[in-house]
Amino acid sequence: MIRTHNRSRAAALLATVALVACSSATVGSRQASMSPAEKARADSTKWPYTKADIDFMSGMIHHHAQAIEMAKLAPTNGAGSSVSILTGRVINAQTDEIHVMQQWLGERNQPVPEPNPKGMKMVMDGVEHVMPMPGMLTDAQMDTLKAARGKDFDQYFLRYMIQHHQGAVTMVKTLISSRGAALDETVFKVASDINVDQETEIARMQKMLFNMLTDKP
Repeated sequence: MIRTHNRSRAAALLATVALVACSSATVGSRQASMSPAEKARADSTKWPYTKADIDFMSGMIHHHAQAIEMAKLAPTNGAGSSVSILTGRVINAQTDEIHVMQQWLGERNQPVPEPNPKGMKMVMDGVEHVMPMPGMLTDAQMDTLKAARGKDFDQYFLRYMIQHHQGAVTMVKTLISSRGAALDETVFKVASDINVDQETEIARMQKMLFNMLTDKP
């Protein structure tokens, strides 16, 4: 009787293993036939995300948009070589990050904002307002930057971009301090990259500005 019982348990175990193996093979076969875009969408559902994640990704799109607008002034405003190199890096890196953030939002059926250099649009009491974010330039500051030329442009650009980068770092800190936020793999990577890259660039720009003000090469 004990042997019969053991045989029954063994048979049940083998059946379970076979079922799991069959299921795994089916999933593997399905994934193998998926396009890269479909795989990315499937993978995106594995990670939890919060309202803080959505707000960060949406807001940073506009924050980056202003940095790109600032950087694109370099060729017409007579920027020096070192500032021109820096602006090229800003444009390339932040354009790529905007695309990543827009894709992340779209894959989660969230509104995908068009980049607005003035800030995030919000409707309050039926009236649309543009909400600036930490570090973003005021209209007066942007007008000053647009009017500057040569060395004046370089100095204003560095001062304002330091301010702008510091605001982005503040946004990352706000995200990380939010309960349950930044657990999503993509959000965590974007936030980490922004924090490291912009902290590094802040230090570089501070040194560049110091050298300009002290007439060092």
